[in-house]
Amino acid sequence: LLPVGGVPMLDRVIATLRGRARIARIAVSIEDEAALERHADYVASQESAASSALYAINTGAVRLPLLITTADHPLLTGQMIEHFLDVSLRSDCDLAVGLATAGTILSAYPDSKRTFLTFGSDRVSGCNLFAVKNERALMALEQWRYLDTVRKKPWRLVGAFGPVALSRFALGALDLQTAFAIASKRLGLVAEPVLMPFA
Repeated sequence: LLPVGGVPMLDRVIATLRGRARIARIAVSIEDEAALERHADYVASQESAASSALYAINTGAVRLPLLITTADHPLLTGQMIEHFLDVSLRSDCDLAVGLATAGTILSAYPDSKRTFLTFGSDRVSGCNLFAVKNERALMALEQWRYLDTVRKKPWRLVGAFGPVALSRFALGALDLQTAFAIASKRLGLVAEPVLMPFA
């Protein structure tokens, strides 16, 4: 609810989502329904982002396929959403995760302090954009509950996917596509990164 340029961040995100033809419904997971004086459906938030998403799906508040983003995303644009949806929906994946390279982010915001994960020659950071396309992808949301607690600790994040992933990461031999392939196999689904050309 904090304002950016005089407008609460949540209002900016909702306005951006509302302008997209492919988004049929907007639901917001938030602690206090009274705070949601906006054009979106209320969903009671749970103990984490992943738990909140699962709760919204399991209670029927939202339906699959589902785009997940965060309320503290005031620079989100329609162009970013359209690009992410175009790539995600063309893919045969169950789950798509938006990422941006360090080069893309730092060229636009050189003073930005971000946590970058290094996979081989790729240094990436999350974009808070997720496409949950079907029920198989719910397995990833279950795993996300744990991963969210270690997302700023690359070694523990990669280690959650087993010793092979961790050893390859330590040797600098784990590229982004291989990392997603290992995660996909471990979770029993197909997860793919969507590299965003936007910071």
